[in-house]
Amino acid sequence: MMSEEEQLQITPEAPKGKGADEKAQKQAAHMQRIKRTLVACFMGIAMGLVSFYVSGTVNPATGLQPNAIIGVLFLMAGVVFQKHIFMLMRIDYTELGGKDWFYQAFMTFAFWFISWSTMLTTTLM
Repeated sequence: MMSEEEQLQITPEAPKGKGADEKAQKQAAHMQRIKRTLVACFMGIAMGLVSFYVSGTVNPATGLQPNAIIGVLFLMAGVVFQKHIFMLMRIDYTELGGKDWFYQAFMTFAFWFISWSTMLTTTLM
């Protein structure tokens, strides 16, 4: 059996250079994207619930609320407010391009629509 010292001499050390730094940067960038996506998802759910509770009582005949436009305004506010959440989370929002903001807006819209429409349909039963 080998001693610990002999085992340490046999196992090569991982090269610390350009590859390791590049991998760490990719992992950090991936974590930033995950955080941004989670912000969009939670903001969409929150704005969907706020839209439901603020827009008025659901009309059972149509399944709509009298002030439904307020819900759309909350959706837009949720997309804009994400910039401030990114500042609080210390995420550099200045590096985001148009494609990134479109993704943020779409994810917020998707979760807003799902949560709001779920609330509208469950109150009619």
